[in-house]
Amino acid sequence: MLVAAAVTGAQEEAKVNADAAAIADFNKRVEAYAALHKKVESMLQEPSQDGRPEAVVEHQREFAKLMQKERPNAKAGDLVTKPMRNIMRRLLASVFRGPDGREIKRSILDTFTGNPILQVNSTYPDNVPYSTVPLPILQGLPPLPDAIQYRFVGPRLILLDPHGRLVVDIVEKVFP
Repeated sequence: MLVAAAVTGAQEEAKVNADAAAIADFNKRVEAYAALHKKVESMLQEPSQDGRPEAVVEHQREFAKLMQKERPNAKAGDLVTKPMRNIMRRLLASVFRGPDGREIKRSILDTFTGNPILQVNSTYPDNVPYSTVPLPILQGLPPLPDAIQYRFVGPRLILLDPHGRLVVDIVEKVFP
């Protein structure tokens, strides 16, 4: 009986340590992206202050092009590795299975229109609205620097660089 409890305790500790290592790795990857974001941003001039809305859009596009050049081989899983995707799915499942889970899921899917094709290192489609990410989800996921945001696009959770409307990473099938 004591041996079984010790083995179970050791297994749980190993899982916690593996989760902690995956989250630490994720944080390191996110910080590396944020540093690259800052470097690329410093290469650009600020958008014109002449009141033209196009100036902001032009600036976003220029930033996205430079980031794409800096990450030419970017792919899903570069920031959110498989162990981290599993952790995120578990964290999200706990929210969606909670007392307000059904309503939270409905609020996410209410903004979902169509089925846009998203690719890592591509710009977010102009015709697809940004979803809001409910507070219980933000509280459960690791915090992100200002350079990156969590967003839902249907059953996918993406990491988005809002400065260039650039898809940084994609986590598929996040709903339990």
